[in-house]
Amino acid sequence: MSHMNFARHILNLLFPSECPVCRDPSDAHEYNPICAKCWSTISRYEGPSCAICGLPTVSEYTGLCAECVAKTPPFSKITCYGIYEGALKESIHLLKFNGIKRLAKPLGALLPELVKDEFDAVVPVPLHIKRLREREFNQSALLGHYLSKACNKPLLHDTLIKNHETSLQTAVSGKERRRNLRVAFSVKKNISGMRLLLVDDVITTGATVRECASTLSRAGAEEIKVVALARSMPRINT
Repeated sequence: MSHMNFARHILNLLFPSECPVCRDPSDAHEYNPICAKCWSTISRYEGPSCAICGLPTVSEYTGLCAECVAKTPPFSKITCYGIYEGALKESIHLLKFNGIKRLAKPLGALLPELVKDEFDAVVPVPLHIKRLREREFNQSALLGHYLSKACNKPLLHDTLIKNHETSLQTAVSGKERRRNLRVAFSVKKNISGMRLLLVDDVITTGATVRECASTLSRAGAEEIKVVALARSMPRINT
């Protein structure tokens, strides 16, 4: 057994836990409490999607979704690693709501392969100061930290600011989300002419990153691209 594997074995013995996905003992300290088997199920989404916002679609022949056709987004492209389900969903949830910050490193390591073009800086989607004090960290900023290190680009963690708290985005409709987010953000530093990479953890309707990108664009950014760990599947009305 190598020194690295021995160290992992000792850590797993000292801090035993149950994988929340399969309920087997967690056996991988770097992903703890997610076990190695469940972590290995996290994979890139390769299905059809909108060419701009990345919304999963039912057909590979669908170029743009209805929303991007109706109104050109303020960003040039959204790229997400996977679908918000299974081990990926559980890992993000543990990071975001259970404060297991060590998961930010392996989750953040998934993001660099999404970056194909040159950019000038990384900008995380911000939290309002009230939510930041409650949570004690911004999960998007943690992900952005690892992405900026991997790409050797600066992290502008205090450039895009959330001015006021909004309703929990998962609890309201798309129209209400857009209303909640109107004038919610502002830019505090000069970003004129910059090509920015906006980072978020999960994209549901895309309302948050649209408003963030719009704010950055109005402040003079030349281009905004978005990367995120996961994308929710669109709701199908029946």
